[in-house]
Amino acid sequence: MTQQRCVLFCRCAFARVVPDEVKNDVLTHLVDRAEPFDAVGDLCEMSARKDPMLADLASQGNLTVVACYPRAVKWLFSAAGAPLAAEGVEILNMRTETAASICNRLDGKPSEPLLSGESS
Repeated sequence: MTQQRCVLFCRCAFARVVPDEVKNDVLTHLVDRAEPFDAVGDLCEMSARKDPMLADLASQGNLTVVACYPRAVKWLFSAAGAPLAAEGVEILNMRTETAASICNRLDGKPSEPLLSGESS
């Protein structure tokens, strides 16, 4: 039996670096999927206070994080004392990807290609 994928969605409430339209469209898609997910106000703030929820999520291994740059997300978990596993973790970047691309990946479909000059 396959373990259900855990999805963590970050609103990036304090940094305000992710376009509101992308955040809102992805959040609406997550709600419409009717599958469980966790939405948090700000992953950076959770890391700063070493929120135990991050350790719980990191230990699950089958995790999709919808937030910002993968390297930043990895460092936030690490700084909280909850390093992410090298395998089984997918990080979707709302700063560089479109909402449609992220929603497709959440649904297991291929994503849109990045435009030249974009990086994760």
